[in-house]
Amino acid sequence: MKDHGKYLIPSERAVVVTRRHWASLAKVGAGCAAVFLVALLIVLYLSEEQFFAVVGVLGLLGSLGWFGFAWWFWATEEFVITDKRVLVVNGLITRRVGIMPLTKVTDLTYERSVMGRLLGYGVFVMESAGQHQAMSRIEYLPKPDRLYHEVSTLLFGPDSVLNLRRRPDTASDHPTTPLPPVD
Repeated sequence: MKDHGKYLIPSERAVVVTRRHWASLAKVGAGCAAVFLVALLIVLYLSEEQFFAVVGVLGLLGSLGWFGFAWWFWATEEFVITDKRVLVVNGLITRRVGIMPLTKVTDLTYERSVMGRLLGYGVFVMESAGQHQAMSRIEYLPKPDRLYHEVSTLLFGPDSVLNLRRRPDTASDHPTTPLPPVD
């Protein structure tokens, strides 16, 4: 998980670097490959004819290859949150980098299904001002409570450019000093 470094600009620091939860392997087909693998093992065990044994072995190798491909794709995907933007880096042969600047995030929804609570993953839904983003829904994030707090701190924390809360030294609804320009 060191591929993300070449996509960061010199003035930005990575706050969170992770990959999707292992449960996402079931979505990309590893679950189907595992079921197919078990079925083929049963066929191999019960079969006495050589034809079925050969088909079973070929199916076994195919399901192992499918699972290996799904695992390889999972292992090379990275979810990165920096102090300036959110990146999703994925792809085996052709690398794709999806980017959303933190300044464009207007709403962050955090979801955890029953299965997500049991296994420890969640979903972030990020919305930006009037635009449909390709990276609006990021599923299977591990340790989502910690990630939610990290992203919320970046978006709305005391050192954030997005912080529009009233400063304690003034009764005005406007900050006493202008906000820095948004990049």
